[in-house]
Amino acid sequence: MAEKPVRIGDKIEVRYDAGRWMLLRALREKATRIMEILFRYGIQTIIHGSIARGDVKETSDVDVFIPYVVSSFLVEHALENIKEAFFSREIVQATPQYAPKAYIYLEDKVSVSFPLVDLRRLEKEFYYFGGALDLHELKDDRRVPGVDKRLMFIEPTKYGHLESPVIGREASVAKSLGVSLDIVNQRVRVLTKRDDVGRTGVYLKRVLEKNESFEQVIKRISDKDPIVRKRVQIKR
Repeated sequence: MAEKPVRIGDKIEVRYDAGRWMLLRALREKATRIMEILFRYGIQTIIHGSIARGDVKETSDVDVFIPYVVSSFLVEHALENIKEAFFSREIVQATPQYAPKAYIYLEDKVSVSFPLVDLRRLEKEFYYFGGALDLHELKDDRRVPGVDKRLMFIEPTKYGHLESPVIGREASVAKSLGVSLDIVNQRVRVLTKRDDVGRTGVYLKRVLEKNESFEQVIKRISDKDPIVRKRVQIKR
């Protein structure tokens, strides 16, 4: 069941038990290994969401993100140091306005993703809205504030985290995260609308065959779909 946005509430403290700290350590070790291998090939990455904040759950994903356009051949070649065969590969475009992204799944809930076209400003800020760390920061065992899918502002503490609703204090949250008010307002609109009308799915999801490359497939799609073609051609 999707997490519902919290529209009102007080700031509360959440303390982690030993199991949660162990889970965080295990997920971070998995992310670090992937990020280190990509770094050796000159690929800069970030880890984002609950792993960056610390408020992980058993359902938390490890999504190592490359925040710029990169050769899929180079990425896949680097990842062969981890797995001989990938769990799956797919292109996902959340809405017609969003950049299509490549996802390489190494196993269930463990992926490497990257945009297939240049990201717009708000698309980049999305990751820092949720909290993001680069490899150096991750290895330093840092935790950063960010907003979860409930629209709760998560502030890491020594014993766990503090959490409080974003709605009604959007400007202060944007300032605390170092992101624009635009991205905070956008995420509030998207997540509250999703709660009101339900999830509407994604615009595009295409699983790749073994012999296909991401670049080949997105070109074939954009040649046939004018909506995808328009987004692929935009340079920001």
